Amino acid sequence: MTPPRLTSSRQPLRLLQDRVATGLITAGGVGVLLAILAIGVFLIWETLPLLAIGESLALAKLSPLAWGTLKAALAALLFAIPVALGAAIYSALFMSARLRTRIKPALEMMEAIPGVVVGFIAGLILAPWVERHLASALVLMVWLPLSAGLAGLLWQLAKARLQRRLPLSWAGLWLIPWLALMVVIALWLAPWMEQLWLGGDLRQLLDQRFGMDYATRNALIVGLAMGFAVIPSIYSLAEDALADVPSTLIEGAQALGASRWQALWKVALAAAGPGIFSAVMIGAGRAVGETMIVLMASGNTALFSASPFEGMRSMAAAIAIELPEASPGGQTYHLLIFAALVLFIFTFLVNTLAEVVRQRLRRRYRQMGGTS
Repeated sequence: MTPPRLTSSRQPLRLLQDRVATGLITAGGVGVLLAILAIGVFLIWETLPLLAIGESLALAKLSPLAWGTLKAALAALLFAIPVALGAAIYSALFMSARLRTRIKPALEMMEAIPGVVVGFIAGLILAPWVERHLASALVLMVWLPLSAGLAGLLWQLAKARLQRRLPLSWAGLWLIPWLALMVVIALWLAPWMEQLWLGGDLRQLLDQRFGMDYATRNALIVGLAMGFAVIPSIYSLAEDALADVPSTLIEGAQALGASRWQALWKVALAAAGPGIFSAVMIGAGRAVGETMIVLMASGNTALFSASPFEGMRSMAAAIAIELPEASPGGQTYHLLIFAALVLFIFTFLVNTLAEVVRQRLRRRYRQMGGTS
């Protein structure tokens, strides 16, 4: 049945509405581009006096901030990338459709949690607990991935009847009690292991043998908190890239004799590689530009230290703390503007690279006959 045609009196009105909507959308897009350009021009203009001074010592003051920014971002990505990509691979290629429709929106909603809330929990709850139970925290970080692998090994060795009762497509649910049991075992064994092998005080051992001071708010806390905030971004984009891989590719690989695991590594990940890379880049941009989590969970000490147990100060945190008190036109003011320019350029380049890679992925899918 053909839809009813509009009357001649309503056609001009509909055409006018379409033109107005198109004009508003175009104006909004141009306005955003002009705003970004204006921000870049302002930052460059305010940085010129600092560059004209020519004092290397002035620029050297930013080195601890740059190191702290990279240290915080690296700690967050080391925690977020394995978890996010593992969840994306399982959700897109193994999880049942019914469970995926419930789990994926819940994980994506985590991105709406404000950074200040995550930083508050990390600074006031997580940091004191890790300080009191450092050995238990380190054991958990190592034992939980190993216990997940152990669960997979036991599932492979189980009988077919048990595998049918615990299908791999629903592993996201039946793994929860297993991991909870592993957490209880780790928390029970960690104090005993610390007493037996580490002399009863891991912090004292690190200080005496390796000269590593432990700060309550440190890179480890920042990595856990900021990694938690970055996981939804990486997961969502990587999961979409993997889900958009044409199923004919994986089915063709399996028809040629490849196992499901070989089809995953050799076909699915290779096809979705640009999209996964784009997801990681956007997560890195989020980690570098994060302010409140670093501000509340890092201790804000500008140190050149690779130790995960010492604090740091990032560029974004320094701008948030010092810029309101910096006198306009002073050296500190121009230094902070220069730090903002560095963050602006990095974020712009990362997002541009991610968009270029995403467009390349779309072209690849069109050539493969996929729909995107």
